[in-house]
Amino acid sequence: MKVEVWSDIACPFCYIGKRRFEAGLEQFAHKDEIEVEYKSFQLNPAAEKYPEQDAYGLVAEKYGISREQSVAMHDNLVKQAAEVGLTYNFERAIPANSLDAHRLIHFAGRYGKRTEAAEQLFKAYFTDSKHIGELETLTGIAADIGLDPNEAEALLASDELRAEVEAECREASQLGANGVPFYVINRKYAVAGAQSSDVFLEVLNRTWAEEKPLIFIDPSSTDSETGQVCTDDGCGIGEGDR
Repeated sequence: MKVEVWSDIACPFCYIGKRRFEAGLEQFAHKDEIEVEYKSFQLNPAAEKYPEQDAYGLVAEKYGISREQSVAMHDNLVKQAAEVGLTYNFERAIPANSLDAHRLIHFAGRYGKRTEAAEQLFKAYFTDSKHIGELETLTGIAADIGLDPNEAEALLASDELRAEVEAECREASQLGANGVPFYVINRKYAVAGAQSSDVFLEVLNRTWAEEKPLIFIDPSSTDSETGQVCTDDGCGIGEGDR
């Protein structure tokens, strides 16, 4: 079974959703047979690499609210993050363009490390207040997850993998996503938003049951005796002796 997760590094619900999904997956009986792939989505492709405003100011401007209201909204997110063991430091966050961060995730995918890259990028942005658009941050993350930082630097200095990132953004839209996080399970079920761990567990169980139905063994194909069963009508004891 495969779970595809579209997210943006600067999306607070994407990191919270990641933890909730992981909690649901941990309870899933067949968790070792699940492939999880983190995919790219940019909420604001036009975001500046070096923004003039902080996170509070950008949200206030976007929604036409006061800075105080924006701070209160972010404080609520901080509380939600803490509930799943995450620390958000919005007062120091740098809301930079996430394109190069997504390119790093694609680069890491060449070595089977998309999830590791996504995790470190989320932490860098929300907890460590690092600039996710700067080369130093990105090559440092590459090194932290066991990749060659020089190879990562050479790739990020080019335009490589930009088209792949943009293609995944379009793919999410084609699948019906109008925001992130967005989870697609076996290209059959979709879950939008940072749902509870119970919701994720339920959809995993449902998909597994539909993909892995029980297979009944035909007794005539074996040397074993026919198995007796009890039904609502009784157990048929002694019927063989009539």
